[in-house]
Amino acid sequence: MPRNITNSKKQNTVRINAGEWRSRLLKFPDAEGLRPTPERVRQTVFNWLGQDLTGLHCLDLFAGTGVMGFEALSRNARTAILVEKTPSVYKAILENKATLKADAAQVFNIDALSFLAQNRQQFDVIFLDPPYNQGWLAKVLPLLPMHLKPEGLVYAEAEFLIEDDAAWQVIKQSKAGNVFYHLLKLRQS
Repeated sequence: MPRNITNSKKQNTVRINAGEWRSRLLKFPDAEGLRPTPERVRQTVFNWLGQDLTGLHCLDLFAGTGVMGFEALSRNARTAILVEKTPSVYKAILENKATLKADAAQVFNIDALSFLAQNRQQFDVIFLDPPYNQGWLAKVLPLLPMHLKPEGLVYAEAEFLIEDDAAWQVIKQSKAGNVFYHLLKLRQS
């Protein structure tokens, strides 16, 4: 007797850790290079940032699932700009924004370099989790000083360990699996 087989494709989801939208799920499509920041890593990052982001302006430059930007808003950030160039992923971010009623989120369907060239706003926290093995950090980090407030911080995820250099000081770093993650601040001139 034939079995009734349903072709149920598993929905990709990631959970917000804390704040107003704690435990809410964000849905996202399959897309090349899309790797949501693991929950344990996000918990550590927001511990580094102090949990409560009240009044801060955040930029999620390679938004992907949008979880870093939405997590910041859930923890009382004043605004979060989410930048995503892949149309299907951008659409999913818009749907999650509507579901959460995240009015303080602005979402842009543009690549990171174009966004930075067009936008002059300064941010308290910038989240960077670019696609791996494409040299994005080397392209983007030199452009960030003009987009960062004086005491601002950059969270950067990479497939390698980021070292201090002439412009950036690594103030926190850790590793989870193959993911190296860092908190950076500008060196004072």
